[in-house]
Amino acid sequence: MNSISLYILPIMILGILTAGIIKKVSVYEEFVEGAKDGFKVSVTIIPYLVAIIVGISMFKASGAIDMITACIGGLLERLSVPADIIPIMITRSLSGSATLGLFSEIAHTYGAENYITKLAAVMVGSSETTFYVLAVYFGSIGIKKYRYALLTGIIADITGIVLAILAARVFFLANIL
Repeated sequence: MNSISLYILPIMILGILTAGIIKKVSVYEEFVEGAKDGFKVSVTIIPYLVAIIVGISMFKASGAIDMITACIGGLLERLSVPADIIPIMITRSLSGSATLGLFSEIAHTYGAENYITKLAAVMVGSSETTFYVLAVYFGSIGIKKYRYALLTGIIADITGIVLAILAARVFFLANIL
């Protein structure tokens, strides 16, 4: 499988170039046009990226995550959800990179075989960065009315968190007890 995966990308590139040559398409010029469009999209997205990064930084710096952890930590501990997971639950909808940073801290602190690391890994993979998607992608193409997308995203995030907790309990906590 490793040897196949090494050759897939070069084969795809050669296939695209060959198809372009056969169809008499000027491949280089089309590539440059695509790159120009990609650059335009990048420039359009930058203000939305800055806004979401500032918002996440303010949320973290305000101590809101610590307050939420203090409020619901005891309840979640009774459900076999360690309090160190709460920041991942909060930031997952906001930023994938912030969540991966938190996950990295948990993995480094507790080790790969610990229940909390496994729970965090399942949780990171079971939801989407809803607010990031709304801010960047919807904002860059000018969608202003995203109420239902926001509601659907939040419901999906909550469902993902709950199912991640249940899956981790079934697959990892049962083996510990």
